[in-house]
Amino acid sequence: MREHRIEISHDKCIGCGMCVRDCPAYNLGLKDKKAVVRSQSCLMCGHCVAICPKAAVSITGFDEPPIEIEKPVALDPHQLLEAIRTRRSIRQYKEKPVAPEVLAQIIEAGRLTPSGGNAQNVSYIVLQKEIRRYEQIAVRFAKRLLPVVKLMSTTARNAVIDDHFFFKNAPVAIVVVSKDEINASLAASNMELMAEALGLGVLYSGFFARIVNTFPTLRRQLHLTHTKAVTTLVLGYPNVHYRRTAQKDPADMYYL
Repeated sequence: MREHRIEISHDKCIGCGMCVRDCPAYNLGLKDKKAVVRSQSCLMCGHCVAICPKAAVSITGFDEPPIEIEKPVALDPHQLLEAIRTRRSIRQYKEKPVAPEVLAQIIEAGRLTPSGGNAQNVSYIVLQKEIRRYEQIAVRFAKRLLPVVKLMSTTARNAVIDDHFFFKNAPVAIVVVSKDEINASLAASNMELMAEALGLGVLYSGFFARIVNTFPTLRRQLHLTHTKAVTTLVLGYPNVHYRRTAQKDPADMYYL
């Protein structure tokens, strides 16, 4: 990760203290009615940059400048809930490629997802040109594990591992990689929503991630050393139409 520094313009700062009150790391203070940085060992989360009314605070080392927010973007709650309600895991895909700019938007949704402590420790492996080769490697390993899995899982007893067991003939899959499962899962969730908004179908292939993490040969080929595959998003244009929603049990919740 690049080196970043917090800088405060003495001339622009009006000493309002908004950045001080909003800093989650308690790293800012007021001195002589001006904001000051206590330490450059900081989260670099950008709250101070975002909240300053005079744009007096900046953080160096980024390729992109902060974007001015004229009006907060509000999602339509009904449409969002209906999108979640009608979503299904897709296992049938059209023979249609996913354009690079579409994949870039999906990755961008992951990149912009907030991470704990602003770690930004999620990365992405896009399997596209070599997707079939990696799937075949995983299939060979999966067939070795299947007898054991069938003993442990009743749902796996009827499973048949064919050549397209993991990716279902989809044109692309994105392996979401991180040491932190929560950060990776949050990023994957936003990526799924973006993929759906772009007209794609999505299948979470946790089994592929498990195979990757289990077998060192596959880990090496995917250049995974000190991190792990958390999940895999299988992506493509759906070749199936679902006419009804999936029924769900009521939420198990308590008000205390």
